[in-house]
Amino acid sequence: MTDMMKAVIIEVPTKAEDVILSECPVPEVIPGWVLVRIRAFGMNHSEQILRLDEIRADYIKKPIIPGIECVGEIIDSSDSHFKRGQKVAALMGGMGRSFNGSYAEYALLPENHVFAVSSQLSWENLAAVPETYFTVWGSLFECLDLQPSDTLLVRGGTCALGYAAIQLAKALGCRVIATTHRENKLALLEGADEAVLDTGKLAGMFPGVTKALELVGPKTLYDTLRTVEKGGIVCNTGILGGVYALNGFDPIKDIPNGVYLTGFFSNYPTQEIMDAIFSFIEEHRLKPSVGAVFPLGDIREACIASDGGKVNGKIVVTVA
Repeated sequence: MTDMMKAVIIEVPTKAEDVILSECPVPEVIPGWVLVRIRAFGMNHSEQILRLDEIRADYIKKPIIPGIECVGEIIDSSDSHFKRGQKVAALMGGMGRSFNGSYAEYALLPENHVFAVSSQLSWENLAAVPETYFTVWGSLFECLDLQPSDTLLVRGGTCALGYAAIQLAKALGCRVIATTHRENKLALLEGADEAVLDTGKLAGMFPGVTKALELVGPKTLYDTLRTVEKGGIVCNTGILGGVYALNGFDPIKDIPNGVYLTGFFSNYPTQEIMDAIFSFIEEHRLKPSVGAVFPLGDIREACIASDGGKVNGKIVVTVA
């Protein structure tokens, strides 16, 4: 193993066009942490937020290697239960913010946020699973308590989370209504039972909706709360609309009587949940929606594609 590696390192707000690969030392292993050779990683909206603005925050370790998830192999297991060469996935827990993340050839990661993986998926398909499917799994099953008898509204369906939510809900047996605010993307929602152009006002349009996954976020949350029937649940998971909080939110007046509001925070994955996700994928013979694949050497182009929002599906970066 070489002593140096290639990585993206940022310290100030960085546009996609300014992203470059640098060389830095391969991390030295410490107790409680493992060294992972990264084979591929998925790209996420939260990394764009970090790169363009959040990097200014005091709580971000700087300089930092971005990236909140990866798949790869254990190179040095330190004092952990892992074995050298074991296939693993890693996500969240401060990855790419509190400590260096996955935009690199190697990553030193805390043992409790690295998970053994048993899957025959290719590296690029595997890389589309960890953060996306963990977030969707938690949103649908932990927060929405999704059942086969439910009618699910996925608001903001043409993103990686949306595609995965539609896929999982349909595999479960639900009726799924999915939305996009771009008319030219309606055809991309073919996995749903009904594809709808989102005008910003959906309340009252879909009688019988029992659960709603809000991926646009606070921008449309008031309206989404009024799309579900009494006893229904809304889970706010995404922030695609660019509005991150609701000023003046009044829970008494703004949540309709008999409607339940929850949210999913994807910072606490477990081996049990990751096992359940991969078992479900295998049982239902699901294939993650990969929209584009870039080699690490083209990370600048991958960031440009991510910021442009024109890739339909998960953007994956492979590492030789």
